[in-house]
Amino acid sequence: MANGGPVEHGYPHLDTVRAAITALYRRLSYDTVQTFATSVLPADVAFCDTDDLHLGSQRVAREMVRHFRLPDARMIVGFKDMTHAANVELTAGPEYFIELNDRFRTHRRDIGAALAHEVMHVYLHRLDLSFPGVRENEILTDTATTYLGAGWLLLDAYREHGEASQKLGYLTPEEFGYVLAKRALVFHEDPSVWFTSPQAYTAYQKGMTRARQDEEQPPLSAAGWAGRRRYARDRRHAPGAPPPQPGASYAFSPDSGGRLRVSFPCPTCHQRIRVPVRGRVRARCSLCRTVLECDT
Repeated sequence: MANGGPVEHGYPHLDTVRAAITALYRRLSYDTVQTFATSVLPADVAFCDTDDLHLGSQRVAREMVRHFRLPDARMIVGFKDMTHAANVELTAGPEYFIELNDRFRTHRRDIGAALAHEVMHVYLHRLDLSFPGVRENEILTDTATTYLGAGWLLLDAYREHGEASQKLGYLTPEEFGYVLAKRALVFHEDPSVWFTSPQAYTAYQKGMTRARQDEEQPPLSAAGWAGRRRYARDRRHAPGAPPPQPGASYAFSPDSGGRLRVSFPCPTCHQRIRVPVRGRVRARCSLCRTVLECDT
């Protein structure tokens, strides 16, 4: 939790974020991901200063349990003076103890964001889905929370006012915006109407720009002129030539019959797809079922 200190920006964790989206589709399946088409709504996690602190926290925790479909899980929420925003004790259940930072006693509108992240820890724990290393696992948790419909709360908790700043989660604001944009492109949902933080809206717009770039990489037909020209040059020299230039997401290789194929990441779930190099090709991702128009 950045509280008054510098907020990291940019996309330093983008590879891990993309791997997390792929892992979600692989572990949950396309059909299960589709059941999260509706995000947590602001009215469901609203928390005003006149609400009872503990009763309100329990109510919001129950909403997160309902959203993530954990009907047999019970969250017991308490408050503690600590460095991190929140912590959850991962046990066999059905009761889980969540501790929130004492600052949330007076910053109640961000309780939903903190609880969303902690309940997702429980969800991933039950799925037995994790990444090696604490930081990578926290990035997985942030990504899953956002992609499955509650992470807009985490981005909305990002605020900067002069020298004061606040950010929850391990992703940068732009990375939160990127994952929200990836979700919005799949479910045709606009989370920006729920933001109360102007900085969150800006980060989401930047994330959307980056997410749309994924849909404009060769050999996809929507690729721009510069990308198509670079791709054509690399294709002429493949195989047996040096690999494509740094930054290119595609790679050429021959199949068992010696025919040239190109592999590239699906712009939706980032699983790699391999198709023959033979001009215009329509491919369908087996993981997220996205139909892709390619010019190979």
